[in-house]
Amino acid sequence: MPRRRSEQRVVPPVAVLDAEALSALADPTERAASARRAQAVLEAVERRGGTARVPAPVLAEVARTPARSAAVGRVLRRARVVPTDRAIAEHAGRLLEHLHLDSCHAVDAFVVASAASCGHAVILTADPGDLTRLAAHVPAVAVQALP
Repeated sequence: MPRRRSEQRVVPPVAVLDAEALSALADPTERAASARRAQAVLEAVERRGGTARVPAPVLAEVARTPARSAAVGRVLRRARVVPTDRAIAEHAGRLLEHLHLDSCHAVDAFVVASAASCGHAVILTADPGDLTRLAAHVPAVAVQALP
């Protein structure tokens, strides 16, 4: 028997941060408008019982120095790192192959594959071009451009 609307299970939202979004949150003075928008989205996700997630490969792009790692660590207090496993890696590879993209797009493919592993998710990014192309092949993943 189908559930009535009031009985339907509500799935908490998931926001996946790419390198641009994580950088903006880690150093809000560097990208003020993007940081404000990302912060607002994260607060909305948390109010609805959801979580922010950061794919592990994104950390390699963003946390390169001790100072940057400390700033990223502050953001990670509110986010969960998505480890890269075989399923995510193979999904990322298939996305790259499908679009005939080379390995310089690998981290973006890992972001989309990690988002897909969460079920329904929204990717936050200040650089939506390649992520939008990659996510177009994953129905449960949307891309939200930050200013």
